[in-house]
Amino acid sequence: MLFDMDGTLVDSEKIWEIALHELAAHYGGSLSAPARRAMIGSSMANSMAIMHADLGQEWRDAAYGAAWLEKRVAELFVGGLPWRPGALGLLQLVRAAGIPTALVTSTGRQLVEIALETLGRDSFDVVVCGDEVTAAKPDPEPYLTAARMLGVPVRRCVAIEDSPAGVASAVAAGAAVLAVPSEIALDPVEGVHLLESLTGADLGLLARLVARLDLPTSPA
Repeated sequence: MLFDMDGTLVDSEKIWEIALHELAAHYGGSLSAPARRAMIGSSMANSMAIMHADLGQEWRDAAYGAAWLEKRVAELFVGGLPWRPGALGLLQLVRAAGIPTALVTSTGRQLVEIALETLGRDSFDVVVCGDEVTAAKPDPEPYLTAARMLGVPVRRCVAIEDSPAGVASAVAAGAAVLAVPSEIALDPVEGVHLLESLTGADLGLLARLVARLDLPTSPA
């Protein structure tokens, strides 16, 4: 099992939104709604590029912006993170069944360590953070890395995601994908199973999603 974090397991995107708007105000500007949506599921470097372009301040130092944002989000994360509907129950089912499990997130290690106080450090066999891969989502590297670290073929994994970038990453990696939209709607994608929430999701559903990857494709 390969779980995204922000917006999938925990409702942390709203915390990121607070901090992003505060950073834009710190820069003397205002972050637009389209720019904010484009950041969801993206890497820190890409998010800073989107913000600076949106503000017309491309000259801004991306490293400074990232550090400022991470510090503010860390302050907000310390207060605890609310679980997304059904997420904790599904994670507990997966762990009770002894299924190898990875957390695969675009968030950096520093913030993930704080989030794990809510998620539980023993909830995952492997944690892949956004600052620990050379190419972030929507590139397939994060999910390929997690599957390799688990020692499980990626086509035997189910990835659970909430963002277009995350879904694209998991699909490109070759995993079965369960998509649960959070902050933005997700368009139907071939091979991706869409649910309104993880409430009611169970091991039977996950098994069926993996089994679909084994079905032969129709001849051209």
